[in-house]
Amino acid sequence: MTDTAGTLPHTRGNTAQTGAEALACFQLRLQGLTLAAIATELGLSTATVHRRIEAFLTDNVDPAADQLRRLELARLDDLQAKAYRVMETTHYVVDKGSVVLWQDEPLVDDGPVLQAIDRLVRISERRAKLLGLDAPVKQQVEVNGLRYEIVGIDLERLT
Repeated sequence: MTDTAGTLPHTRGNTAQTGAEALACFQLRLQGLTLAAIATELGLSTATVHRRIEAFLTDNVDPAADQLRRLELARLDDLQAKAYRVMETTHYVVDKGSVVLWQDEPLVDDGPVLQAIDRLVRISERRAKLLGLDAPVKQQVEVNGLRYEIVGIDLERLT
């Protein structure tokens, strides 16, 4: 996907190769490929694919990028619904194929519920990042009569 001038999208790496990779990653993700499948197809690591797609989404405001955001949000909605089902189900401790009893009652296993809660938090964090809700916050500070503006830096985006 190119802009109206026919150029590759700008990315943080500022190289034509990085821009081309970001575009290719974006297009394959839009087709529904997983990050792992994109990495295999393009000969990149999964982490690099993830960074390239995020850079493309950050640097491009166009209908195709919005389409991918909607697709990713729908995927997150599906994962969230599945995590809620796990969280709302009663789980029992099983040992050697049998349910463990405590005072003649099945022993409840809270582990899957806690894991589902952790997953829901991660899904929420990903949704916030995708929607730009974790943007840097500007703070004004006055020191010795001088006013400074400090912008928070998202260190994860730099790596």
